[in-house]
Amino acid sequence: MNSDVNDTDVQAEGAAPDNGPTAANDELTKVVEEREQLRDRLLRTTAEFDNYRKRVDRDRKEMADRAAEAVLTEILPIIDDLERALAAEDTGEGADAYRRGVELIHKQLLDVLTRRGVATIDTAGATFDPHLHQAVSSEPSADHREGEIIEEFRRGYRLGDRLLRPAMVKVATA
Repeated sequence: MNSDVNDTDVQAEGAAPDNGPTAANDELTKVVEEREQLRDRLLRTTAEFDNYRKRVDRDRKEMADRAAEAVLTEILPIIDDLERALAAEDTGEGADAYRRGVELIHKQLLDVLTRRGVATIDTAGATFDPHLHQAVSSEPSADHREGEIIEEFRRGYRLGDRLLRPAMVKVATA
């Protein structure tokens, strides 16, 4: 064997030289950066999923509200008819029993609406609001201020913050 061979020649023929702590630091830095990227991606994905879940819940609630609104809107004319029947004059035999029956049905329907969150729109002495009222006529009046509701022709209803049906009213003018 040749004794002229030194350690650097052996390293050149064999595996890559170990650069010591700088190679390990570079590798550690890469791993830490990759971990941070994965952590950031996980947080973003979690936030996106949470937003998606909230949007689906909101959409589901809105669809249920719209379905309830449609059914309740169909019930309102029935209540109007019952109120007209109750306002009719009591004449003839059996009118008392008939009236009590109609009153009972009317009360039951109003209870159902109340349980479902439907509220009537108060118009007595209120100022006309185009978002809540539908003016079908106006009348000059010295006894009422301008824009005050004089008479209600058809009751209005709300479902929570939503308007189911505006109240039909007569408004005072100057």
